[in-house]
Amino acid sequence: MQRCLRTPWLSNNILAAARPLSTTSILAKNLPARPKPPPEDEIQEAFVKGSGPGGQKINKTNSAVQLKHIPTGIVVKSQLTRSRSQNRKHARELLAQKVDDLLHGNQSRAAVVGEVKKKKADSAAKKSRRKYKKLEEEKAAAGPSLNQDIVEEEGTTGEPEATETVKPVDENGKP
Repeated sequence: MQRCLRTPWLSNNILAAARPLSTTSILAKNLPARPKPPPEDEIQEAFVKGSGPGGQKINKTNSAVQLKHIPTGIVVKSQLTRSRSQNRKHARELLAQKVDDLLHGNQSRAAVVGEVKKKKADSAAKKSRRKYKKLEEEKAAAGPSLNQDIVEEEGTTGEPEATETVKPVDENGKP
């Protein structure tokens, strides 16, 4: 697997945007190969009418594909597109994945990919927790904010005081 990495040769310069690109080989964990569909003699294929959104056309054409893997009894149905040939291809991919999951369990491609995604999500969540914990610690170490210091110097506690409103009165004593 090759990735394209930027290597900085001018740091903090105007020309930093025009950095050269270099490619390096990075050893990534290889995923299991995509499972191949079972042989045709192990598959029972049927074209059925679709259902769901799409109006009358989808309900009256036999473009949905239903495959049954005879040895395991797994049944999959695909009506992803309006095209029967594309649905056949998609149904075979689904069936291959389901059979792989059944035969290999935790070693199947779907399980390995799911585990990799879970590790990435857990790592991102852990990084986020560390970041916000560090921010909280910095806030606690900094002490009270500047606004609270100024208010305390003026002698107020920051709580609203009860004030008496004075209404202006005229010469007769009427407001």
